[in-house]
Amino acid sequence: MKAYAVEEISSPVSEIEIETPAPVGHQVLLRVTHSGVCHTDTHVQAGGYDLGSRGFMSMADRGLTLPAVMGHETVGEVIAVGDAADDSLKGKSRLVFPWIGCGECGRCLADRENYCDKSQALGIFRPGGFAEEILVPHEKYLVDITGLDPAWAATLGCSGVTSYSAARKAREHVSPDETIAVIGAGGVGMMAIAMLSALGHRKIAAVDVSGENLRAAQTLGATSVVNTSDGGGPAKLKEEAGGPVGAVIDFVNTGETVTLGYDSLAKGGVCVLVGLFGGEFVMPTAVTALKAITIRGNYVGNLRELNEVVELAKSSDLPKIPITPRLLSAEGVNSGLDDIRTGRVRGRIVLSPN
Repeated sequence: MKAYAVEEISSPVSEIEIETPAPVGHQVLLRVTHSGVCHTDTHVQAGGYDLGSRGFMSMADRGLTLPAVMGHETVGEVIAVGDAADDSLKGKSRLVFPWIGCGECGRCLADRENYCDKSQALGIFRPGGFAEEILVPHEKYLVDITGLDPAWAATLGCSGVTSYSAARKAREHVSPDETIAVIGAGGVGMMAIAMLSALGHRKIAAVDVSGENLRAAQTLGATSVVNTSDGGGPAKLKEEAGGPVGAVIDFVNTGETVTLGYDSLAKGGVCVLVGLFGGEFVMPTAVTALKAITIRGNYVGNLRELNEVVELAKSSDLPKIPITPRLLSAEGVNSGLDDIRTGRVRGRIVLSPN
């Protein structure tokens, strides 16, 4: 089968031919129909993450091998199943949960596979959806998306479940009438605004440097917008919110944006860090204690949360982020990665073989 892989770190994606896997046991094989392009894919291509003064975190040290077939927002049609899997799945369209772990540690057994220290995430440490087919280790990782647009449903596997998980963490600390600020109104940030709106949050501030992104955020549920392209972030945000904010969800997560969010928080506020752009933040320890500030990290979401996201999408009028369709090919993957790196994407890019 054809796959589109990174063969060398920092090199463009190229088309390669690999053997089509035959599923055994509970494994299932899907023909890929939709595959989203995510900012995480650019980090896989680059081989890791910027840690500021601490250097560079190499993904090879965490188990990344080359060639790497990326793509972790995948919808496909089940075409074959192992001898222990549910045969009735054949022919069904399903969303793939990619954030799988070792399956044996305490976190995996507690259904928190996204926190497994030995991640086997599809599209990162195992071949993902930038290919004609994808092998999924167990049918339990397939989510029924009947009734949903499959191109949009593909984005729920990462941006959807990530934004949902982050929104839940933020909402634990605030009432529906306290402002939650969403920093970064790109694909995942837009999804978070849509999630917060669908969950009944009534004050959502979108923070970005792009006027176009902020206008799109308003259509998804943002009740106020803050353009920080000319600086003055904390003062602007607090003025727009009518004072310090109850929570911040940072989908950029650089030293500059974390400082903006931290300096905008009310007493008892929470800063949920999601983005992986990299860098570092110097935290004033006394202020953190005096204001009882909580800083939390959020890494994607678990299988239960993905099922909740899909049910939310089916049962409510969940606002939909803009989707840009492109061909599932080496050129399509490379152009998508380039556009994400340079900030030319509004919403999400989803690749399809047709």
